[in-house]
Amino acid sequence: MNIKIYPSKCTGTVRIPPSKSMAHRAIICASLAKGISHISNITYSKDIIATIEGMKKLGAKITENKDTLIIEGIKNFNDITDTIINCNESGSTLRFLIPIFSLTEKNIKFLGKNRLLERPQRIYENIFKNQGLKYIHTESKIEIEGKISSGIYEIKGDISSQFISGLLFTLPLLDRDSIIKIIPPFESKSYVELTIEVLSTFGIKVFFNDDLTISIPGNQIYKSCNYTVEGDFSQLAFFAVLGSTNGQIKCTGVNTNSKQGDKEIINLIQSAGGKIEIKSNEYIFSPATLNGININLEDCPDLGPILMVMAMFAKEKTHIFNARRLRYKESDRIEAMESELQKLGVDIKSDEDNIYINPTNIYTSNTSLYSHLDHRVVMSLAVAASNLKSPTIITDAHVIEKSYPNFFDDLIELGLNIQKF
Repeated sequence: MNIKIYPSKCTGTVRIPPSKSMAHRAIICASLAKGISHISNITYSKDIIATIEGMKKLGAKITENKDTLIIEGIKNFNDITDTIINCNESGSTLRFLIPIFSLTEKNIKFLGKNRLLERPQRIYENIFKNQGLKYIHTESKIEIEGKISSGIYEIKGDISSQFISGLLFTLPLLDRDSIIKIIPPFESKSYVELTIEVLSTFGIKVFFNDDLTISIPGNQIYKSCNYTVEGDFSQLAFFAVLGSTNGQIKCTGVNTNSKQGDKEIINLIQSAGGKIEIKSNEYIFSPATLNGININLEDCPDLGPILMVMAMFAKEKTHIFNARRLRYKESDRIEAMESELQKLGVDIKSDEDNIYINPTNIYTSNTSLYSHLDHRVVMSLAVAASNLKSPTIITDAHVIEKSYPNFFDDLIELGLNIQKF
């Protein structure tokens, strides 16, 4: 699917879709729990479907209703129905499930699409090989066999918090206590805190001894429960920037007290001089003159692409730093956004870890932009295109199905003139 975005103004209300991060975690916990759980406020993006299908293969019985899952957890790790797990493009699915599936002690093959298997996995490779377990990583698969052990784990904190979360799902089920020591810098700590929060809801207790040490008691049992997934600040960010640069938007369906790291978008827009009205579990974003600011992406890397768009419409320079992990996502998000925004005349430059944007507000359009097969790149470029003076085409825009299948429908509801073809 390609889209053509015409210059147009937006206004209205959008209900923010459920947090993909929290949905992954809740589905996994419910699948590991004894009994039946109900998970409500679910959107069936490709990433979430990958996790659902993975947990079904582990033996969970999952019934999918319109926006609710009924999950009967596994009875043991011997009921695995299929040892080939297709993670599609979902890094969360892959990194969360590898240690969990090791508990089956069977030969398991994980498959992926596009860049998934190119993304860093060395942490698990080292763990498996140091414990004498099978771990083979090729261009087409990751293959494991053998059960990881309890013990002391030292994990680098600047590659991906998903490795830490994967271990946190698994280690409480082992016979002995474990400790995870994080080697600083510890980036995306908020995602680990989200994991601990969801684990606690399902009866699993793990805790920080200090900022870099997590204790995981063994011999724990997941408990079924009813869980409602809160709105996703990663997705709210696109509407926050759209509302701040185009027309007033009310965003509902979120938890204004959320611990999601991407809630940082609120602080960043406020720091840039944006106009935000905060009510009970909703935000109203209105157009404002935005200032250039310094932005630390250490704990909110998924905000990177849309923040580059915000920066192009500011009145001063923006410096985004601690950004290197953007290079190892569904695309090299720094290279992708730099390439596409330069087509519009944006003065944007980067090095390995930094992005510099010097706005001119004199941008060309009437051009074709490429998605780089990355959902967040597409959504960010769509926000940029809505503010240009002539139509813009974005090719291969269908990749939004990875996380937000209804994104363009929601933009159209807000009044943007968008043609799909």
